[in-house]
Amino acid sequence: MSGTEYHRLLGMGESAFEALTAHLEERNYEGLEYRHVPDYRHGVERGTVLIDGEVVRGFPKIPRTLVLAEGIPERFGDHECERIAVEEKLNGYNVRVARLDGELLAFSRSGIVCPFTTRILERLVDLEPLFEAHPTAMVCGEMIGPENPYTAHEYPGVDSIAFRAFDWRDRESGEPLSVGDRRERYERFDVPQTRLFGRYEIDGAADSVCEIVRELDAEDREGVVMKSPDGTAHLKYTTAASNQGDLAYAFSLPFDYGKPFMFRRLIREGFQTVEWDESDETARKRAHELGEAILLSMRDTIETIDEGGTVGERHTVRASSETIEVLLEHLRGQGLQLEIEADRREDGDRVVTFCKRTQATNDKIRNYLDGHIVEE
Repeated sequence: MSGTEYHRLLGMGESAFEALTAHLEERNYEGLEYRHVPDYRHGVERGTVLIDGEVVRGFPKIPRTLVLAEGIPERFGDHECERIAVEEKLNGYNVRVARLDGELLAFSRSGIVCPFTTRILERLVDLEPLFEAHPTAMVCGEMIGPENPYTAHEYPGVDSIAFRAFDWRDRESGEPLSVGDRRERYERFDVPQTRLFGRYEIDGAADSVCEIVRELDAEDREGVVMKSPDGTAHLKYTTAASNQGDLAYAFSLPFDYGKPFMFRRLIREGFQTVEWDESDETARKRAHELGEAILLSMRDTIETIDEGGTVGERHTVRASSETIEVLLEHLRGQGLQLEIEADRREDGDRVVTFCKRTQATNDKIRNYLDGHIVEE
């Protein structure tokens, strides 16, 4: 397809599309060549894909509030809605599924076809009836569970890996369905969804969301996404458990996660303790938990390397041998160094535990332990 036709599909001028093409990355999936937008450029969503004359829109960035009482009316006040829907935000990795030339493909947030997700989805959910009825649908969801090659997290009732839909958009335009229509359609096609806590009037929503977040925090869950009824406006808010879990993970690999990643999560904790009007005793308890998350995880990493070990991001995956092989090849193709720690057969599947070696943390901690002087 010519660039002229792509710019029409994207709804942009020719000159703007020409400027965009300089930032497109070229990929190949089993002989199918495509280009994707790795970051937000020229008004085009990150993850937008140009593939075989078709467009798969990226998922829009969801803003975050640090103060519920002020952020909710600020975000939704201009959308002429009196109520908002509150759904659970899950800790996993984001995928968009589209059908192109009869084949279902699963795209990562940045627009890369994930061969593992594309294959494993077949055993998790049957999307064929949905796409037969709605060929240009874009199924947006989260892959969750402990046997997950990107973001592993324990969820009750999920022993391996699972899919949960959280949005439905038109693949070509990116327009969403309303929350009500989307939930009704997914229910009709028997597609599992993220939990809906309820619909709340904007004026009193902050108190209700606060209570929901407290309950999720006690269960070590991630948070909520608030949505306008028409599905066009979103707002997210996370629990202290999620913030502290992210910090513990980041400080276990302190030289591979940037300072902005860590700083943002510390800031969330500061605003939450103030908005929730915590007592000195409760705030000190939060500070204690926050300090443990930062220091103890980093201490474990330093001790591991000091004893001659290595650290990294450890994952276990369960699938057919062919699916495991294409996953490992895909990850290595992204420049990752993998160490296979266990490889076994179980109930007809291949179960592999591997570690993505984090070079910067391993090398720098080793150097500091050997006496390298820090220039500050």
